[in-house]
Amino acid sequence: MQRKVYVPGVAALLAALLAGCTSGSGTGDASDDSKPGDSGSSAAAAEPGRYRTLPEPCGEVEPGTLDAMLPGLKEMDDGEQREKAYEGTPAVTYDTDRRVGCSWKVESSGASHRLLLDFERVVSYDSTVSDDDRAAEVYATKLRGADLSRPASSEPGDEEDGESSGTRSAKESDDAAGDKAQGGVAQGGKAARSARRDDDKGKSGESGKSEKGDKKDGKKGGKGDAEATAPSTTPATPPAGLEPRTLDDLGDEAFLDDALTTAASATRHRTVTVVFRTSNVIVTIEYDEQPGRRTDVPDSKEMQDKAQELAESLAGAFDE
Repeated sequence: MQRKVYVPGVAALLAALLAGCTSGSGTGDASDDSKPGDSGSSAAAAEPGRYRTLPEPCGEVEPGTLDAMLPGLKEMDDGEQREKAYEGTPAVTYDTDRRVGCSWKVESSGASHRLLLDFERVVSYDSTVSDDDRAAEVYATKLRGADLSRPASSEPGDEEDGESSGTRSAKESDDAAGDKAQGGVAQGGKAARSARRDDDKGKSGESGKSEKGDKKDGKKGGKGDAEATAPSTTPATPPAGLEPRTLDDLGDEAFLDDALTTAASATRHRTVTVVFRTSNVIVTIEYDEQPGRRTDVPDSKEMQDKAQELAESLAGAFDE
């Protein structure tokens, strides 16, 4: 009988081939923020942003800060109602890792105040653009919406690069839709400025007519007219140094807007907006005051100081 020849080397070769076919076949879990087009090489992908989640905004404002910005809180006699007012109202959002917000609105004996916070975590969906760079583009859009521009010390070509980005158009549409879903935070400043310009034109025309009428009649209006047009001790427009501007030493970049508008009741209300970016998170603060009397005008400096103090506190919390 002929005996079979056993070759150990053949068995070893077959085992090596089988091992090579099975290696690398496993799949890893992809992050929610993974960018389409990533080839799996970390060297080719842009750096992710510093922040992967967002804080809960309704709990980020200290009670003492709320007392200062919303005086009506202390005037509430109902303890349950006052506690609810301190808690604020969370904004409706569909992804709390990407965008969250909170608002407070309180009536007092002399005025009504509203405070709104909006936190947006920006994620780039272009593997060649970092989250920070994408956030800088979104911030630049908000800056232009406030009729402002980056300081001259900024690197030249930043805004042009943002405009020419191949992936910007589609993503900006998503950002615009998100802004509308958050109550129009990004649109508020522009609408207020438009109303302010219309109001200034109207006041200019009325002032001209009044002066002509006074000269023609040779006398001033009656007591009722004097009360209706009595000037407030607070300036209607921000004085020099308090006009809308970019801010230093607040996050990576920041700006402040100040708009005075006239409500349907003829009372004037002022909205101070502070926007700052820290890495891939953009924070928006809107602080609004509407006096109860038509002749009162909210003070720019006081409102700006309070809004900036809150912004500095929030920026410090992000840095921790």
